[in-house]
Amino acid sequence: MISLQNLRKYYGDTCALDGVDLEVKREEVLGLLGPNGAGKTTALRILTCYLLPTAGTIKVGDLDVRRDPLAIKSMIGYLPESAPLYPDMLVLDYLDYVASIRRLRGDGKRHRIAALADMCGLREVMHRSISELSKGYKQRVGLAHAMMSDPEILVLDEPTSGLDPNQIADIRSIIRGIGREKTVIFSTHILSEAEATCDRIVIINKGRVVADGPADSLGRTVHHIIRLSLIGPAYAELKKHLMAIEGVENVRRVGTRSQSGKPLTVQLFSQEDNRAEIYRSIKQKDWLLLEFMKERESLESIFRELTKEE
Repeated sequence: MISLQNLRKYYGDTCALDGVDLEVKREEVLGLLGPNGAGKTTALRILTCYLLPTAGTIKVGDLDVRRDPLAIKSMIGYLPESAPLYPDMLVLDYLDYVASIRRLRGDGKRHRIAALADMCGLREVMHRSISELSKGYKQRVGLAHAMMSDPEILVLDEPTSGLDPNQIADIRSIIRGIGREKTVIFSTHILSEAEATCDRIVIINKGRVVADGPADSLGRTVHHIIRLSLIGPAYAELKKHLMAIEGVENVRRVGTRSQSGKPLTVQLFSQEDNRAEIYRSIKQKDWLLLEFMKERESLESIFRELTKEE
């Protein structure tokens, strides 16, 4: 559906995007994560034909952002971080105005506004001034604006920024509903939000993609974590034994063992899932193995690991 190949963008001497390669499938909810200045908003603005790339290609189907910007814009609904609303207008009047700009007329216009009011939960505020609305409702109005032309692709830049937990849950539900029929790309700083909402997560750091995949598989881009609890060895002895296994990067003690006979618990960090080799190695020793499991790394720790300063 959407293809970014070797995408680069410079602002003067500053590199905002440095060779980004990315494929987005039809009817996929894709979350774009990254620290401030990572290049997320720049990528979204190029996708929506607001900016041109310095180098590389970006295509939507067979359309190219350089040759076919108007055709691509007609396929995309875009909601920036601050929804571009007219605060003195009533919600109904504003949506009617947006529908007119989108060349909707008569019954088609009325039916579309009614459908969006239901989809975005706006029925009870349709006759209120936008200036009186909470930020959560303003985001809903902005979302209805972005969806007015029934676009194939919805692009959202920080759609839940500044919202309270209840408002975030509401917007999340709306996005998931839209994602069953549309391709949705949105950037966020809220890691739990991305994990709960997205089919796939892409992490960008310093203009480059550093991780790409479902949230539950991103840990493989960093390392595998295996938890061991044993009775018998001293920590120094166990660490030396485990570090000799190929692929093991680090061993870290969990808690303390104050006296002999108490279990020693460690976390082992490995480049690969080599539990079989670890088990065989421990089996050769006269140690009592009490616990042996692979831990799932949180999205927050993965994000921090991939985006930390060198």
